[in-house]
Amino acid sequence: MKVLIVGAGGNFGSIISRKLSRIPEIELVLVGRSEQARDLAKELGAEYWQGDALADGFAQVLAQYAVELVVHAAGPFQNQSLNVASACIDYGCHYCDLSDAREFVTKSKALDSSAREKGVAILSGCSSVPTLSSAVIDAYLASEPKGTVLTSIRHGITSSGKMPGLSTVVGVLEYAGRSIPQQRNGALHQVPGWKDLEAVKVAGISGRRLVANVDVPDMDIFPERYAVKDIVFKAGPGVAMGALANYALATVVQWGLAKSTFRVAGWLHKLGRRFEFLGDGKSAMYVELKSLLRSEETTYRWEILATHDKGPQIPCCGAIALARKMASGYRPDSGARPCVGEITLGEYLYEIDPSFVTITESKS
Repeated sequence: MKVLIVGAGGNFGSIISRKLSRIPEIELVLVGRSEQARDLAKELGAEYWQGDALADGFAQVLAQYAVELVVHAAGPFQNQSLNVASACIDYGCHYCDLSDAREFVTKSKALDSSAREKGVAILSGCSSVPTLSSAVIDAYLASEPKGTVLTSIRHGITSSGKMPGLSTVVGVLEYAGRSIPQQRNGALHQVPGWKDLEAVKVAGISGRRLVANVDVPDMDIFPERYAVKDIVFKAGPGVAMGALANYALATVVQWGLAKSTFRVAGWLHKLGRRFEFLGDGKSAMYVELKSLLRSEETTYRWEILATHDKGPQIPCCGAIALARKMASGYRPDSGARPCVGEITLGEYLYEIDPSFVTITESKS
């Protein structure tokens, strides 16, 4: 199966490319505008196309290489167009992306009718959220007695001290101090981005980590999928100084002292790299669920801890799992939708190297 990786020279794209290169049934085409993508293609013995996948005419490139699946890993996805997904529909191949931007994942559903007509699947958000988060919830509900009703979902991510790429920082700081929706008592309420700091405890991490409100697709998807009235998602960097800096930026935006966070994001990225040494190399994701069965409340908590700064590999494993599944003959139903219910928890975790992760579960 021919798989094309958009953004192969980036952090996530290079991880996906290396892992997929080890699957005999898959042939790779790497796409990028950097020397890193070209050099990686040479190293992996993959085909390479240099150019802008977001530009017009990309469907012809897909036809040139007879692509069957496109993995779009070139963020940030905030404010990005749907050109790559549209090109996949025009040509007639399947598509997934690693977007965790709520608006991007939601607007991709506008391509549903054209994707159905062409018989291809457009799967957005094939990442930690919402693919892994929903897989954890689905696995929990499948293990519980019939009639179990979810009442609350509280989940989040705390990264290691290692800074992600500048484009990622620019994307996630865009909503600092701006209103984002979170589900409260059955209705969406606006909360300030990168505020409402909370100190969370995760097994395997000493002390507590600061997390704050961030915008994710789960807020649009989970109320309908699970009929749950309370959903909270928070995230934060592994070094407390970073969380406090984000909080300060959010406050400045709320006070009207900054209209754009673009320049500040670049400055914070440079500052963060100088203080990476304060991190412990550990990152984690947690999902805490409350449910009711015949008036009896149960609390379930699932955590995955990554060490040695390997956390960025986890968001990549949904796309890897999908590609492996398709290389074995699976074909997703046609249409454009968020990537939930497509990959099971077992399929997702299979792609994660067990040497650097620990999974913890508790129930009370």
